[in-house]
Amino acid sequence: MCQSSSQRSYLKGYHDRPQGPAQRPEVCALGAGNATLCRGRVVRVPAGSLVRVVGTELVIPCNVSDYDGPSEQNFDWSFSASGSSFVELASTWEAGFPAPQYRERLQRGDILLRRTANDAVELHIKNVQHSDQGHYKCSTPSTDATVQGNYEDTVQVKVLPDALRVAASPQPAPGPSLREGEPFELWCSASSSSPLHTHLALQWEVRRGPARRSILSLTHEGRFRPGPGYEQRYRGGDVRLDTVGSDGYRLAVSRALSSDQGSYRCIVSEWIGEQGNWQEIQEKAVDVATVVIQPTVLRAAVARNVSVAEGKDLGLACNITTDRTDDVRPEVTWSFSRMPDSTLPGSRVLARLDRDSLVHGSPHVALSHTDARSYHLLVRDVSKENVGYYFCHVALWTPGYNRSWHKVAEAVSAPAAVTVTWLEPDYQVYLNASKVPEFSDDLTELECRIVDVKNPEASVRFTVSWYYRVNRRNDDVVASELLAVMNGDWTVKYGERSKQRAREGDFIFSKEHPDTFNFRIQRTTEEDRGNYYCVVSAWTKQRNSSWVKSKDVFSKPINIFWALEDSVLVVKARQPKPFFAAGNTFEMTCKVSSKNIKSPRYSVLITAEKPVGDLSSPNETKYIISLDQDSVVKLENWTDASRVDGVVLEKVQEDEFRYRMYQTQVSDAGLYRCVVTAWSPVRGSLWREAATSLSNPIEIDFQTSGPIFNASVHSDTPSVIRGDLIKLFCIITVEGAALDPDDMAFDVSWFAVHSFGLDKAPVLLSSLDRKGIVNTAQRDWKSSLSLERMSVLEFLLQVHGSEDQDFGNYYCSVTPWVKSPTGSWQKEAEIQSKPVFITVKMDVLNAFKYPLLIGVGLSTVIGLLSCLIGYCSSHWCCKKEVQETRRERRRLMSMEMD
Repeated sequence: MCQSSSQRSYLKGYHDRPQGPAQRPEVCALGAGNATLCRGRVVRVPAGSLVRVVGTELVIPCNVSDYDGPSEQNFDWSFSASGSSFVELASTWEAGFPAPQYRERLQRGDILLRRTANDAVELHIKNVQHSDQGHYKCSTPSTDATVQGNYEDTVQVKVLPDALRVAASPQPAPGPSLREGEPFELWCSASSSSPLHTHLALQWEVRRGPARRSILSLTHEGRFRPGPGYEQRYRGGDVRLDTVGSDGYRLAVSRALSSDQGSYRCIVSEWIGEQGNWQEIQEKAVDVATVVIQPTVLRAAVARNVSVAEGKDLGLACNITTDRTDDVRPEVTWSFSRMPDSTLPGSRVLARLDRDSLVHGSPHVALSHTDARSYHLLVRDVSKENVGYYFCHVALWTPGYNRSWHKVAEAVSAPAAVTVTWLEPDYQVYLNASKVPEFSDDLTELECRIVDVKNPEASVRFTVSWYYRVNRRNDDVVASELLAVMNGDWTVKYGERSKQRAREGDFIFSKEHPDTFNFRIQRTTEEDRGNYYCVVSAWTKQRNSSWVKSKDVFSKPINIFWALEDSVLVVKARQPKPFFAAGNTFEMTCKVSSKNIKSPRYSVLITAEKPVGDLSSPNETKYIISLDQDSVVKLENWTDASRVDGVVLEKVQEDEFRYRMYQTQVSDAGLYRCVVTAWSPVRGSLWREAATSLSNPIEIDFQTSGPIFNASVHSDTPSVIRGDLIKLFCIITVEGAALDPDDMAFDVSWFAVHSFGLDKAPVLLSSLDRKGIVNTAQRDWKSSLSLERMSVLEFLLQVHGSEDQDFGNYYCSVTPWVKSPTGSWQKEAEIQSKPVFITVKMDVLNAFKYPLLIGVGLSTVIGLLSCLIGYCSSHWCCKKEVQETRRERRRLMSMEMD
């Protein structure tokens, strides 16, 4: 691709300017079809030629491709009438660039440059003259280091004389006004005597105020195109565009609509085709006529206020008034609404008569055409649900082209207010409390009864709603809480307050009789105190078998209340007989009195505490025996196996209990009390704890000067070697009064703490009771135990085959038994000896004797076995035959001879 001579000269002229450095032209190549293809910057103007008419405006765009500079690109325009020599026309960067003959037009603004982007500009020539025909060249100066592409482009402009003639047709225009549905036509003539072959395009538009709308157009390619909103009317044939003769164009509307009112214009444009591209060379318009559409008068009237008795028929008439006498068909629709405005949501259609005189209704609603301008609505068997507002909607339709219909008028009547008079049931509601609670957990039963019923009907049923309102001492307004409500279909819904308790069966709502409703609280709590009232609702059955609430009657409230007083429970213990010595029978009675406890029953627990000053078991309370509210006796922590039947607890009266302990022991000394709990019945067989009280203490104190026992432990072998015998002696000493050996007996138990200190729990080794029965605990090692009585006051514990685990502190625990003068055995306080530490040592000689013997024996056997293996290996496995090589005696002999 190469550069043309004109391009080279143009570039040379600009390269000589001082703005840029010297440039080096770049070789171009010829592409397919001898098209000039250059890389880099490309200046473009519209391809082909531009055609304009004298007096119109010429706009030539020019842009530069592949330009990404941040500043604006400069453009120069030149003109040539023949295409050979160009005259400067305009420039975007040099004021003195234009030739003198164009400067005046530039100053007037007839020629101007309008920049559209950094790399694009438009040349505008207003009021094109015939002398403006020629070639226009768009050039851009280059400041690039290298020349890439083409920096100019040329377009040819042809100027034609104005040969387009547009005028409104002299045919008669429509009158000053038309009625909706009437036809009208508009005419327009257009022709052109251009020397070139041109095409005409025509468009009809209507102006209504500032808005313009395209109706129908005929393009330069001979195609009809309806405007927005006219597509349906065009397809139906209601709007047409016809050609009449060689230059006549007629807009025909078969049925005028109210939207057709306005000023109509005929717009004609002239087009020319160049190399398959179409150009609009000029456009002219002419006002044709103003069309006024006179609206159709239509009114609908109904009666304003109508009253009808329930169960009767409702009749309403809709009277229509209109000024149309031609072929129009009415469409009548009756609608119903609860509000006096039919446009609000909730309005529903009752019946409709369409333009084909077909009625659309329901079995209970009928619509009839009584005369030419009156339509009657009939609603049968009215009820309360028919109370509201009735509207008559009327629409007039006229037939259109191709069996279409157009609505020419529409009207809505004023609302007809309909009231239904009916005899509602008259009744009173009485609320009675058949059972009133006196305490918590008592039963509450309320009875809501319907009385003095008047005007009863078979289509009326009664339901109830229960409400609760809390009591307030001041005058504050408290909202009522819904407990339960029964609907017209007998379904019951519970409120939030009663939902859970109703599921548990604590709240029961029932209907005992047709006129009586009951509410029962099985277990009344303190939170249930307050005001209760019922609301009886009357429901009326409708035609669709549904039920509508017609009336509510409230009862007077009933206050459920009882005074809350603290439960009082007093228990008094006494000792009927004086207690003097061990072995006797101890008896204690507990008298109970209560207040503010409903139907109480009592459970009794006998406890014992050590007297003050007894340090054997301080602050320890022992439960002995109990008797529950159902008179069931249970031994609690009474562990004396010899006296299982030695304690008795019985009910003497409903509020009096007696405790007896037979053959008392010295260890029974202490403070005895009655712990009494009062129970109230709940739901029949259930009980609720109401109060608990503790009686005064009754003390058992033995004032005797008996012997004093002590215990000590002695061992002749405090340190033994493992496997030796350990002997431990528990020696009892008696101080004070001398006792016969036959009057003394002892329970002896041996304990060991296997540690150097006493930080671990003691382990029971063996025990011997006063009857001579020995019990030995199981052990995890091989040593064994034996326990025997050496004398009345001496007991021996032996550990046979002692092990390392047998070391530690050993002590004995002794419980003395003394025979009383009455012949009964009395248990004395338990005594405990001081511990003795036993050490178990290991015999080193015996410990290593057997390992040494075993080691020596094994070493001897292994050595002999090694010698035997070596001997066998050398005798059988390593024996080889050695063969001597014979020498040739002849050679030796010959050597000797030599």
